[in-house]
Amino acid sequence: MTSYRYSGWDGTQDLSWLGAEDLMAELSEAMIDHGDLYWALRKLMQGGIQGPFGEKLQGIQQMLQQLRNQKQEMLDRFKLDSVMDEYQKRLDEVVRTEREGIQKRLEETRKPSGDVTPAGGEETGEAEGKPDRDLLEALKRVAGKNLSFLDKLPKDLAGAIKELTSYEFIDADARRQFEELMAMLRRRVTESFFKDMMGQLQDMGPQDMDRLKDMLQSLNQMLKEKREGGQPDLDSFMKEFGQHFGGQPPSSMDELMDMLQRRMGQMGSLLDSLSPEEKKALEDLVDSMLQDQGLREQLMEMAANLERLRPMGNLRSQHPFEGNEPLDLSEAMKLMQELQEMGELERQLSETRFRSDLDNIDMDKLRRILGEEAQQSLDQFKHLTDILEEAGYIKKRGGRWELTPAGIRRIGQKALRDIFSFMKKERPGKHEMESVGMGGDRADDTKRYEFGDPFLLQLEKTLMNSIRREGRGTPLHLDPGDFEVYRTDNLVQCATVLMLDMSWSMPMRGNFFPAKRMALALDSLIRTRFPRDSFYVVGFSDYATELKSEMLPQLTWNEFVYGTNMQHGFMLSRKLLAKHKGCNRQIIMVTDGEPTAHMEGDRAYFAYPPIPKTLEETLREAKRCAREDIVINTFMLDQSSYLMDFIQKLAKINRGRVFFSNKEDLGRYVLVDYLSNKRKVVS
Repeated sequence: MTSYRYSGWDGTQDLSWLGAEDLMAELSEAMIDHGDLYWALRKLMQGGIQGPFGEKLQGIQQMLQQLRNQKQEMLDRFKLDSVMDEYQKRLDEVVRTEREGIQKRLEETRKPSGDVTPAGGEETGEAEGKPDRDLLEALKRVAGKNLSFLDKLPKDLAGAIKELTSYEFIDADARRQFEELMAMLRRRVTESFFKDMMGQLQDMGPQDMDRLKDMLQSLNQMLKEKREGGQPDLDSFMKEFGQHFGGQPPSSMDELMDMLQRRMGQMGSLLDSLSPEEKKALEDLVDSMLQDQGLREQLMEMAANLERLRPMGNLRSQHPFEGNEPLDLSEAMKLMQELQEMGELERQLSETRFRSDLDNIDMDKLRRILGEEAQQSLDQFKHLTDILEEAGYIKKRGGRWELTPAGIRRIGQKALRDIFSFMKKERPGKHEMESVGMGGDRADDTKRYEFGDPFLLQLEKTLMNSIRREGRGTPLHLDPGDFEVYRTDNLVQCATVLMLDMSWSMPMRGNFFPAKRMALALDSLIRTRFPRDSFYVVGFSDYATELKSEMLPQLTWNEFVYGTNMQHGFMLSRKLLAKHKGCNRQIIMVTDGEPTAHMEGDRAYFAYPPIPKTLEETLREAKRCAREDIVINTFMLDQSSYLMDFIQKLAKINRGRVFFSNKEDLGRYVLVDYLSNKRKVVS
């Protein structure tokens, strides 16, 4: 017995469900809505794709939301204004240790030295066992001076450290603690500018500072040479200073500049995100650690060179922290790095709204920040065009993707299927025909053959008719009256123009995309079910123009002009239908407004509210259509009294029909009406 195991999709399972048909179904919806293949592909990437069994490819918008949530969690968790607390506590400990050491030294000096008994057992001089008064007095003077100095220390960390650098410590432990604090601060400040570059400088002594200045001087020389269009000798620089750049030193000047600029951006973001008081405290601390004038000048020159070569831009940002969890300077800089990378990834993902390729997204950064599922989803999106191209639905021409005829047909079939999925199963109602067309689909029932009927013989009934006439026996003799044939649904050959309103009011009222879906569906219906019919699409706004079938998926409204020029639409439709004689000819007009433009010579004249001449010219053209037996059937998406009055005049002049429909039912109304006029059961 076969057993199955089910689990939630975690992004690692097989994505074989992502086939060309599923993709085209999703793409068809986007094409109808946007009319542009690149926009449609972007919509799939932005919204994601749902599989048949709950599988899901994360879309860009979901990734962006996940990224923003992670960022907000950080801002709600941490308290940035605590970066100086650790160092302040350590400095307070240094001062406390020094005070206690002074008191201890005074107490030790005040104590008698103790009685000293010689080896012979006799007592020696009377001065022995008493404190050294001169030493005690001297120590009191020094202690008083030092304690007064400590009392007057500035309240801010940087000011206190600056004063203590010239202070003579009495307590050895306090001196050691202060030296450790200074070494740590120099290292942290240096790391703030040169993270992963100064791993060898553990304690940042004077020689190390000189080494740092030498490196900065050589670095600035290379940056200056780069700025002047030269080719700096990075290899020689790395041979001399490469040990300070960690296990993976930069291999190019671009990598080196990027590393430096990123770190400076992180320090700038930290300063911008602090309160004014904490910002000044940190700036003062950095200044106190960089008291060497030469080092300060080299750093300023490096910052200026980098900004000219590669502006910092979005690498520096302000972050509103509102949490309670404290951070020290090192942790805060690490957090700034994470937020900087999140910001870069957010910009990369956001840019996909305006481009359909994903090549500019850092996949390693995406996986590190958002996880494996996001990376796998994006990898799959990169192959969307490959899948569609292999299936023959799209192709690349001139560097751009475009739909193939198969892709266009697939979109039309999708629109047709969507519309017919809402229709009832009952047979559509029938309309009387003005002329009878050629024989078509075979019915299930039969009739006696008449001259002119399609000879679709029903053999069993034909033989039975002979037996009934002559009785049993062989051979059977057939008479013309014995022949039984299948009935047929006689089909009318039609030539149709769909006149589609593309004026600004259609999208404004939400009518354009349902009308576009109907046009795609009708085109697909005629091409697949009635290939002998002729079908044209005419779009009209200020002017009318013929729209080829391959243009329909990309169809959009005319957003730059005003006017609803029905007259020009009728003129062009009449010209297209003039080529088709001897068949039913009709115009199906879909609109939501009255005519507001007409032709004067070769130019359109627009007026709103409509002027009498516009209405007269439009009705005059409708009358010409009637004289040529071209019927105008109008599907109205608006029911204002003024519009209804005009349409009734149009129907009276042309003897066409008027349907008042909402946008949701438009497709069904048009398709059912077209099918109903195609056939009449002939008995």
